[in-house]
Amino acid sequence: MKQWIPMIFAMLAGMGLMTVFQFSDSDQKTDRREPVVRKLDAAAMAEAMAYQNGELKKGTGKAQAEPEPRTPWPHFRGLKRDGIVADAGGIMTEWPEGGPKVLWKRPVEKGHAGVVVQNGKVYLHDYDSENRADVIRCMSLETGEDIWTYSYPVKIKTYHGITRCVPAITQKHLVTFGPKCHVCCFDPETGERKWAKSLTLEYGTKVPGWYAGQCPLIEGDTVIIAPSGPEKLMVAFDLETGKELWSTPNPEKWDMTHCSIGTLHVDGKKMYVYTGSKGLAGIDAENGELLWINKDWKISIAAIATPLDVGEGRVFLSAGYGVGSMMLKVKKDGDKYTTETLYRLKDKEFGSAQHTPIFYKGVIFGVRPSQQAVCFNLDGTFRWASSMEHKFGIGPYMIVEDKLLIMDDHGLLTMAEANPDEFKILAQALVLQDSHDSWAPMAVVDGKLILRDLNQMACLDLRSDGQ
Repeated sequence: MKQWIPMIFAMLAGMGLMTVFQFSDSDQKTDRREPVVRKLDAAAMAEAMAYQNGELKKGTGKAQAEPEPRTPWPHFRGLKRDGIVADAGGIMTEWPEGGPKVLWKRPVEKGHAGVVVQNGKVYLHDYDSENRADVIRCMSLETGEDIWTYSYPVKIKTYHGITRCVPAITQKHLVTFGPKCHVCCFDPETGERKWAKSLTLEYGTKVPGWYAGQCPLIEGDTVIIAPSGPEKLMVAFDLETGKELWSTPNPEKWDMTHCSIGTLHVDGKKMYVYTGSKGLAGIDAENGELLWINKDWKISIAAIATPLDVGEGRVFLSAGYGVGSMMLKVKKDGDKYTTETLYRLKDKEFGSAQHTPIFYKGVIFGVRPSQQAVCFNLDGTFRWASSMEHKFGIGPYMIVEDKLLIMDDHGLLTMAEANPDEFKILAQALVLQDSHDSWAPMAVVDGKLILRDLNQMACLDLRSDGQ
């Protein structure tokens, strides 16, 4: 592959244009059916192809020897991508003085990327500022030490952090999404790269202002990505080879946002739902057909929260920066689908600048811009809000064994009842010292809670038996 680069640069210099095809480590044949014409200079071309200069290193960490977890953490927001862990092996309902035991702590580069966990290993998309490189880390769940790392050179300056994307994993595949839209697939055991793609090069993706925030969606033997290029809004890739299986057109020319792809079920039809730069789209999960577009939901600054399926064809949408939230109903009308806005909530009622709300026990839990935790019904009426004495910033939250875990901006972790009828705090502890911007999604595997702030990551023991 490297021998092609001088030739490509020559073409760029002579023509100012190049035609780019899909590259895969496992299949060196060029797919000429779907060319993408991109106008790139030599520097942009070199950055787009940076993964070709990747380096795999072995570390000193060892995978924790333990049985498969009750509830694994293979995706953004967990096993079912809903932010809920029904069985974590029994967590404490009261915390000792000083909070849960810290099993390990380690530095990480400035960012807000969360982790996935499998087979006693923790996977993180990190960055190396000294060497100016993206770094994929496979770490020991037991100690936090690197088992292996894979890095490739990408020049990125911190802008409220660098990394934001959570990987996705199966027993044979680890898919990562880099800040500048490099999508890579690795063997999670060895760290060997299977295939890689530059969305800017192959699909004309425009890197979002705060870098990429989209988390890959693995469905069976495919991984679903929304490159939001001029021609293609969404693409399904074969997980083993990286070959494109289907794609969705982008007739409105929407740009990529920080949102991840959500799912929705309407009359037995499974759809992918994606918030683009100027609206919302519903896509057939079988073949990528564009089923509907809704332009009522437009985000002017940053779309981050994932569309939330709350049943009966309804999808709840939320954003920050004054946008608020909206409940949308998708219905089948003959052989087409239509959308209806059921209601909107103003920003002060409910909006979410960072995290996706949680649908649980028939209600929605979240944190609104006033930094209060709230619970409300699906018709938009509120059940409760925490007092102004209990404010949580824009940090992450999740539900574990009927307990609501909320992290504020400065490393304060709160455990409350996930109760639709009242807000009741059970325990609080400052679990990250000298912390700020603790915004990354958390993960729980068998009572071990992995969380981070801008510069450090820690693993806490929430187990009631402490073992």
